[in-house]
Amino acid sequence: MMVLMLEKVPVGLRGELTRWLIQAKTGVFVGRVSAQVRDLLWEKVCDGRGTGGAMLIYQTNTEQGYAIRTDGETARTMVDFDGLNLIRTIDTPKKAYRGGKSPTA
Repeated sequence: MMVLMLEKVPVGLRGELTRWLIQAKTGVFVGRVSAQVRDLLWEKVCDGRGTGGAMLIYQTNTEQGYAIRTDGETARTMVDFDGLNLIRTIDTPKKAYRGGKSPTA
């Protein structure tokens, strides 16, 4: 089983991936392929992503039961914390509201 998440990649690349994987949501692909096909798809994504980014999560024999690969700029980054894979999200500054105050303040 593998999950492939793409951000800001060409539409043609997403269309091509639907030959092997199901697109559950825009940019999110899920499927069960062999390790060789998975690696070939990852190469295709890395070569064709343009300025976008990609994250691949797949099943393997590790403590967590999966591995993570990333390429390019994504909203989330993978962090190895003593052998434990964690996902770090990048905080973006909140937009200023017209009234000068946030509705939650």
